[in-house]
Amino acid sequence: MKKKQYNAVIVVEGKDDTIRLKQFFPGIETIETNGSAVSDEMLAQVKELAKTREIIILTDPDLNGERIRRLVTEAVPDAKQAFITRKEGEPHKAGQSLGVEHAPKAALELALQDLHEVKDTSDLTRFAYRQLGLEGRSDSRHLRELVGQKLRVGYGNSRQFFNRLKTFGISESQLAQAVKEVKAHE
Repeated sequence: MKKKQYNAVIVVEGKDDTIRLKQFFPGIETIETNGSAVSDEMLAQVKELAKTREIIILTDPDLNGERIRRLVTEAVPDAKQAFITRKEGEPHKAGQSLGVEHAPKAALELALQDLHEVKDTSDLTRFAYRQLGLEGRSDSRHLRELVGQKLRVGYGNSRQFFNRLKTFGISESQLAQAVKEVKAHE
């Protein structure tokens, strides 16, 4: 991890995520949402921190993680976004849930280096999105998952994924290239 990122505060879901990050990145600072019970007090704390510190959101690649990401982003719109894939967050023991606390060091390093931020510069259209096969086909869900991994923007249903690509400024040509590369490796 680059030294400049130590000025950042990482928003995670719980203490196990904090323990995992500190295991690999001593000195890193986190703020925990305590799972999906995101309190107004925690959001206020993140907003206050955002006045002087960079905020990075790193949540589990699941439905609750996406909900938390949305809530924190609404509170701090310029927060940077870090993602791990579902595979990177898979538990090593049966009965454990998917999460950041299971991610290997390399996945966490990549997530914290490949940050996304809100940009309103995408030329991507819904028509192009459909033409690339990311919506309306029997394999669209699978393709969105693979492209989300390739671009490191996570997974979402058709509408969410399209909006995420637009929000992060992914251009039509960048998306077309990612789809091409994903299809070539299948």
